[in-house]
Amino acid sequence: MARHTVRRSSTRAGLAALLALPLALGACGGGSGGGSASGDPGTLRVLDYYNSEPNASLWNSAIEECGTTVGVKISREAVPGDTLIQKVLQQSSSKTLPDVLMLDNPDVQQIAESGALAPLDDLGIDSTGVADGVLKASTYEGKLYALQPVTNTIALFYNKKTLEAAGVTPPTTWDELKAAAAKLTAGDQYGFAMSNINTYEGTWQFLPFMWSNGGDEKDINTPETAAALQLVKDLMTSGALSQSSVNWSQADVADQFTAGKAAMMINGPWNFGPLDETEGLEYGIVPIPVPQAGGKSVSPFGGEAWAVPQTGDEEKMKKAAELVQCLNSDENEVEISLGTGTVPTKPELAGQVTSKNPNLQAFADQVPDLRARTGELGPEWPDAATKIYTAVQNALVGGMTPEEALEQAQNG
Repeated sequence: MARHTVRRSSTRAGLAALLALPLALGACGGGSGGGSASGDPGTLRVLDYYNSEPNASLWNSAIEECGTTVGVKISREAVPGDTLIQKVLQQSSSKTLPDVLMLDNPDVQQIAESGALAPLDDLGIDSTGVADGVLKASTYEGKLYALQPVTNTIALFYNKKTLEAAGVTPPTTWDELKAAAAKLTAGDQYGFAMSNINTYEGTWQFLPFMWSNGGDEKDINTPETAAALQLVKDLMTSGALSQSSVNWSQADVADQFTAGKAAMMINGPWNFGPLDETEGLEYGIVPIPVPQAGGKSVSPFGGEAWAVPQTGDEEKMKKAAELVQCLNSDENEVEISLGTGTVPTKPELAGQVTSKNPNLQAFADQVPDLRARTGELGPEWPDAATKIYTAVQNALVGGMTPEEALEQAQNG
């Protein structure tokens, strides 16, 4: 998500089922895949969901400039985020897929599985320098199907004035988090806030705790994941985390933080705008606390990747691949990161961004260790994500222990 992929993708739990038949049928016309209305051979059709600022202007400029570099005209269509997949389904069925397609990174493997995308390796795409976890999200059965230039993730935001007044330093471990959250809880202010909602958003926010403690989505019924869930439950039981968090989206969490009702929160850089507009708010950002001192915080990542659909027009597909390569150039990664509050997927470029926007440091530092939600389970990830947020809900408000909730979710 250029701003917050997770919110949008959380509405599509049934994506795999929706894709299976239409895209598979669309990809059966010989070896050419979904097919495309050929149109002007010198024009590339581009489909994305960057229809709001600052993404709309920044990406339009990058796409147009890359079109000039590649030597083609651009016909770009930007649709609302929650309609993109349906648009792709329709175009696949009518054999009018675009030449270049932007996809939310967790969707890439499911679209690739359908046969609608061309392997970028076969088109000469160079992915050198991109973080391994980012590449895994766009890889299916050993082949890369999309390339992602920028990304985002989540971290711990804290109110500098509030922590300073309480004599609290930003926590780095789970024990420090519990102690700090307890000390910062007073009156109508909670010490800590996060989204525990029963959607993919809730899963997204729980993953850093689960992964950093050695938990794994292939089987969530483990002591490692139970300990992570116990941490969240303990925070809620102690009163440092609101019970209402089981209904909060990430936007709701940000609202609590800006209103002074939460001293710390887990959230992402897409909130910089509202935070910076809040009079008197001074905030800092650090990695999400880990189980033990010295451990690594492992988080999921958002953002969109660019793919080349199987249109059957080999010459245009080659030009499309050149455009994708251009969009992922070092220059574009840096410029778009600075313009949208994201970070480059190539760790070596981080300094060029953080030197101009220090608030991005905590996010850029995580890029080498970012983990793809679909990295292990591929198209089966939505099922695991559903199990995770179901277990979180059952443990927090369903009266179950973490062990009971995880066992039921995993085996139920």
